[in-house]
This record gives sequence, structure tokens and C-alpha cells, in this order.
Amino acid sequence: MAKKKLGKQTVVFDNPPSIISTASIVGPKEGQGPLKDYFDMVLDDDLWGQGTWEKCESKMQQEAVKMAIRNGDLKESDIEYLFAGDLLNQIISSSYAARQLQMPYFGLYGACSTMTLSLSLGSITIDGGYGDKVVCVTSSHFSTAERQYRFPLELGNQRPPTSQWTVTGAGAAVLSANGNGPYITHVTTGKIVDPGVKDVNNMGAAMAPAAADTIVQHFKDTGFTIEDYDLIITGDLAAIGKEIAQDLMIEQGYDVSSIYTDCGIKIFDNEKQDTHAGGSGCGCSATVFCGYLYKELQKGTFNRILLVSTGALHSPTSALQGESIPGIAHAVSISNKIS
Repeated sequence: MAKKKLGKQTVVFDNPPSIISTASIVGPKEGQGPLKDYFDMVLDDDLWGQGTWEKCESKMQQEAVKMAIRNGDLKESDIEYLFAGDLLNQIISSSYAARQLQMPYFGLYGACSTMTLSLSLGSITIDGGYGDKVVCVTSSHFSTAERQYRFPLELGNQRPPTSQWTVTGAGAAVLSANGNGPYITHVTTGKIVDPGVKDVNNMGAAMAPAAADTIVQHFKDTGFTIEDYDLIITGDLAAIGKEIAQDLMIEQGYDVSSIYTDCGIKIFDNEKQDTHAGGSGCGCSATVFCGYLYKELQKGTFNRILLVSTGALHSPTSALQGESIPGIAHAVSISNKIS
């Protein structure tokens, strides 16, 4: 019997894992945005001394893990499992970082939903008694993602208004069986929702229905109301996807507009930085959470938030074959108090 299961898609933890430390590393463009003061490190360039953008992304992930461990006054040997993922084929950023870190490694792929996917599985591991300390990390890089999913950057293709700017960044969080919070209290695992969108330059529209579906299901499963949360924040729907998700939730009787925003909106100043619809990528919710949100939770600005990372589960091959883009969204409820 699943004693910790709530409703259809949610689990509640008997011993909620504590997020004892985080770290965030971002690229130059992200370091010029409105959240610049929250990040642990801002790179001067998007290669960081490496020969390729892919190597830079892997280095960001590796160093974010090390930094988060140091920020928690821990040693690398204290970490029992590494949960990591990224956007690239065969999650090479994560696997090559794990090669250097030499920690027991779970390689994850949930597209841009991977941050909450890693936090979900890391929390389940700790609450289940399978480990005391784990690290969850996710990364993306504008240049690696663009040339994998869209066009060679050298072509200088014009970007349509619906396109989003993939965040160059990595965020890592250390979860522990012991600590003073913030705590991950609930996890709502999403299911695939495919609205039939085929435009790889309109990720917000492809992912928005999945975000709305998971958030509504979270409320149904837990019995929480909108008043129980200080903030609901999706991963990288940006401006277009956020509006769609908000409308879909209103249609189902859940008007969260007063407390709802999106990491892809928060990380850039679109008027000054021209990111079109806003930010996206695995590193979007990872850096916004591990930088801005975690520090505001510690300050008490927020006492309970719902972080909902969203992912578009397509590939370059599926897009060329004319397939639609399946969406997924996973939610973690994070609270300063165990309740």
C-alpha cells in the first residue's frame, strides 16, 4: 500500500528533505538581468576557458556541484548520489561532469523540467531512507542548445517573436535528511500533455498545458488552496506560455494569477535584453531557484512556494519528421516549515 501517496500524482514525505545549500553559475547575459545579485558566479564569457560551448556547460555543472557542497560546509565524499541532467544528446554535460566528480550518478532527462525531476527523485531517495545527502543539478547553454535544436549560430537566423532565449547557467542544490529547511514536502509528478504544437520556436505554447495540468492536479491531490502559497512559479514558459497556462487554469476554476510568475520572465529584462518571449532551458528554473528563490526563502520573503519546471520532450529528429512536441511538468512544494 502506497502510504505516502496523495491522490493521483502526488507524494507527501514523512521526513521532508532539507535543502541545506545551493549554488548558481550563469553566463554574461544572465548576469546583466534583474536577478544578477542572486547568482554565486557570473561568467565573463560563454566559453569559460574551454574549447567548446559543450565543455563550458559541463564545467558549469561540475563547478556548481562543488560550490553547493562547499556552501553547505560539506565535503564531496559526504554526497551519496548525484542526480543530474541537461538538454544535450545523451546528456553529455551531466555525464562528463559526473566523470570528474566520481559520485554515484543518476543521469536524468526531462528536457527543461529536469530541475524539479532531480529534486523529486532526490527527495524520494532521502525520505525512503536510501541516502542522507544528495546533490541535484541541471544546466543549459544558449549556444549548445541552439545548434542542437535549431540552427547553426553562424547562420544568424532571425528569431520569431515566440522564441525564447535558452539560459546559460547551472544550478545545484544539496538535499539532506537533516537540516533547518527550506523543506521539500510534496512532489507532484507530471504526465505527458501534448497540445499538438510542432513549432520548435514556440516552446511556451507546447509546455503550457502540461504546467496547468500538473498545478491543478497538485491542488486536487493535496487539498491545498491558492492561499496556502506565497508563490507559484513555472520553469520556462516565459510570457506566451505563462499566459496560456494561466488561462487554462482559470478555465478549471483555479485563478492563480495573483501569485503566479515564471522563471523565464524573472531572469531577463526583456525590454532591455531583447529575449523575445523570455528565458528557457534546463538552467532557467535551476538558476532562478538555486539563486533567487532559495535565498528569498531563507530570508522569509516566501514561506511556501510551488516550483513547477516544464519540459518539451522533442528531439531534432522528431522535429524534422514532423512530430508534435509532448510537454511535461513536475512540481515540488517547498516550505520553510514542516507541515
